[in-house]
Amino acid sequence: MREDFLHFLWRWRRFDAQDLQTTDGQPLEVVHPGEPNAHAGPDFFNARIRIGDTLWAGNVEIHLRASEWRTHGHDTDRAYDNVVLHVVLDEDEPIQRPDGQRLPCLELRSRIPAGLLEQYHHLMHAREWVPCARHLSEVSAIVKVNWLDRLLVERLQEKTETVARRVAETDSQWEEAFYRQLAYSFGLKINTEAFEHLARITPLSLLARHGDSRLQLEALLFGQAGLLEDAPTDDEYARALAREYQFLRHKYRLRPLAPSQWKFFRLRPTNFPTVRIAQLAALLHRTPRPFAAVLAASETDGIERLFDVEVSPYWLTHYRFGKTSAARPKPLSQRFVHLLLINTVAPFLFHFGRARAISEHQDQALRLLDTLPPESNAVLDKWAQLGLKPQNAAQAQALLHLKTRYCQALRCLECAIGAALLR
Repeated sequence: MREDFLHFLWRWRRFDAQDLQTTDGQPLEVVHPGEPNAHAGPDFFNARIRIGDTLWAGNVEIHLRASEWRTHGHDTDRAYDNVVLHVVLDEDEPIQRPDGQRLPCLELRSRIPAGLLEQYHHLMHAREWVPCARHLSEVSAIVKVNWLDRLLVERLQEKTETVARRVAETDSQWEEAFYRQLAYSFGLKINTEAFEHLARITPLSLLARHGDSRLQLEALLFGQAGLLEDAPTDDEYARALAREYQFLRHKYRLRPLAPSQWKFFRLRPTNFPTVRIAQLAALLHRTPRPFAAVLAASETDGIERLFDVEVSPYWLTHYRFGKTSAARPKPLSQRFVHLLLINTVAPFLFHFGRARAISEHQDQALRLLDTLPPESNAVLDKWAQLGLKPQNAAQAQALLHLKTRYCQALRCLECAIGAALLR
């Protein structure tokens, strides 16, 4: 048994409360179990416990064994001085306060309903894709929908930690931070680190000085990526980029990446880093301040149109330097744009709104996810097989968070679905 099961029993009062007594025989009544504490300190704050004729207001600490009070160092931690009740599975030893008085203790071993304990063990030892797979259909739709709504906000808050770090790294330059995250997302899973490194050594402030010239933008990005070093000398466009880059490199004292950082193997040609860099250059040529443009766009369609760009003519017939291919448009695909909106735009909007106390931008981020279609991947396919098919990107994000942060970690007792099954 894990300690979180005792937390669940206590929070929802799922134990036998008839004739409650402390382990030293005093009558006990739980007036209010308190509020869960997710941070350091006692497990529940602001509980109200009647022991004998005295109503105590204070905190509650929970352990599997009473002796863990000492092994966890609570006997020397002043943060635990206001604990009014120690709730344990077994009291293997009485605990004294610093003044020598015995800490009131409630033992739950004999008060756990047998059926509930059996359900708990089933969840903890289930071999299904998610522990509750066999019983998911038993949970009401309103519980699932409300829980997914909460998980979406939790996922956005988690993603905004990355946003906050990027903003801090750029001394609160939101455009620069957004550009770095955008570049990172252009790398998908294979070239994310290389794209992020490229953005760091080629800041948006530098690109903005040459935003009127797509040739110079491409020269800076391809040159800094190190991809002009091996470009064939008989390729006229590559030579033009190289000439521009050599001038700009000397002017700004730039140092490029090693070409070996870029991966082409097993990528579809449309995902080659050369194509993605050309698309990024097209985006920045058309919209030099992309985050400001996002903030100014009112609806999802307006934000999507910001990414409606086409590569320069050379890349219509190339995927790599010097290798001609059949002419083909290479805009940002709708699927790729949706990934950018989900993983970059929405978290930035949400964090910007929270940081500036502008709820409109937080609401805009949520509306954006509500209006986008769900992405397609193996995890969401499995949820659909279990009857939880996402209707939009918001639900898809929530289901991904549920699987990775709750199901895989067996946090069933902190999950509204798991708690509903046990209740």
